[in-house]
Amino acid sequence: MASLESLLAAGAAPPAEGGKVAYEHPLVQRYASKEMSFVWSPVKKFRTWRLLWIALATAEKELGLDITDEQLEEMRSQVDNIDWDYAAKKEAEFRHDVMGHVHAFGHVCPKAMPIIHLGATSCFVGDNTDIVQIRDALLLLRRKLVKFLDVMKAFAAEHRALPTLGFTHYQPAQLTTVGKRATLWMQDFVLDVAALERCIEDLPMRGVKGTTGTQATFLQLFDGDHDKVKTLNRRVVELMGFDKWIPVSGQTYSRKIDYQVLTVLSGVAQSAYKMCGDVRLLANLKEVEEPFAKTQIGSSAMAYKRNPMRCERTCSLARYLMGLPAMAAQTHASQWFERTLDDSAIRRMYLPEGFLSADVIVTLLTNIADGMHVWPGVVRARVMAELPFMATENILMACVKAGGDRQDLHEKIRVHSMAAGMAVKGEGKPNDLMDRVAGDPAFEAVHGEKLASLIDPSLFIGRSPEQVDEFLAECVDPILDKHQALLKEENVDDVNV
Repeated sequence: MASLESLLAAGAAPPAEGGKVAYEHPLVQRYASKEMSFVWSPVKKFRTWRLLWIALATAEKELGLDITDEQLEEMRSQVDNIDWDYAAKKEAEFRHDVMGHVHAFGHVCPKAMPIIHLGATSCFVGDNTDIVQIRDALLLLRRKLVKFLDVMKAFAAEHRALPTLGFTHYQPAQLTTVGKRATLWMQDFVLDVAALERCIEDLPMRGVKGTTGTQATFLQLFDGDHDKVKTLNRRVVELMGFDKWIPVSGQTYSRKIDYQVLTVLSGVAQSAYKMCGDVRLLANLKEVEEPFAKTQIGSSAMAYKRNPMRCERTCSLARYLMGLPAMAAQTHASQWFERTLDDSAIRRMYLPEGFLSADVIVTLLTNIADGMHVWPGVVRARVMAELPFMATENILMACVKAGGDRQDLHEKIRVHSMAAGMAVKGEGKPNDLMDRVAGDPAFEAVHGEKLASLIDPSLFIGRSPEQVDEFLAECVDPILDKHQALLKEENVDDVNV
């Protein structure tokens, strides 16, 4: 019989065959949707490389270079015919990924091979594809954020007037409502949508810039015609569906753009962490809980538990995402002159991982919001445990209006309040301040139903319900109205929530 020591030793190296012996990225294997995974997939990346080569050749032909319609048609007909093995073989031979795929494309487009990548440098396909992927990922994330706001709108409206205990410093404060608290979360995401919109609107392509950004090769191709080089850049950008390009570049587009994009994603993560952190605290108070499946197990040991695992997962991924902009900032700051290659490996990780994380976060948020459960009885019980202290001013004023002495009444209610507080904290008893007031003849003017009316929670929520209505109408509805088409699209969300 094998000993534990021998089993441990045997597990130190991978088996000769069978089993899952390679690292699997959890963002792809466990969490992210098929949609976002596809945006950062090899198929999307290398297909976009081919589209860029077609756009470049198309524009070059339009401007007079010797490129035939037959060559362009051959490229278009083979755009999806990627021989992965051949590309890998050529990349290993040349030790250059772009040239590996140039030859793989040329292998199925022999007539077009002489003009594929004409005048371009590797960053023409690399950087421009990054921007295409960033744009498509931003559009997908915007769609999911809009749908999340739509779900949250229903939650906020439903609970617009349900009084709940507010907290400052996580200490009991004045009342608010469950719906009003939800608008605090939503307001952060409204700001995130606005930042996302600006990012999409302002996102530029690298365009056609050449080896060090001088466009020297293209100027040579067009016999020194500066206007044709400028037109080539504009036309390629247009063919790829963009209307902006960076004015100047070195070999790459400024890596500050990556930082700005990841900062927008970090903003979404910050908002998510804030909301889910609050829900986790409320779950401990048993006031609000995230969805809990019928057969879900909260703890392997403590069968009674309902752990807020969706919110915890969201916070975990949000913490990771919030750390990525610092990497992008350091990458941009360390780029020497026209470029260095120390940006390459890290960008292969933080760009896709930033969007994959954001994708999972927003999907989880929508799932949480769609099934978030409020326990009104518990909410009210906590309100009523604290409300007597808050109602003392109302009681005092009502008794003064009935002819009482303000100073004498103030001292009496102060003494009662201190005694009630000591009973709560020192003896663990319920708050009996109202019983003390009801038993003191000095407050006879408010005894009976009058006293109960003075501690109605709805009197202490200010304009919370109206603020919810106004926020939804003025801040959320314009976003939903603007993106009605997005709300009708179906998500391909296979995320493990």
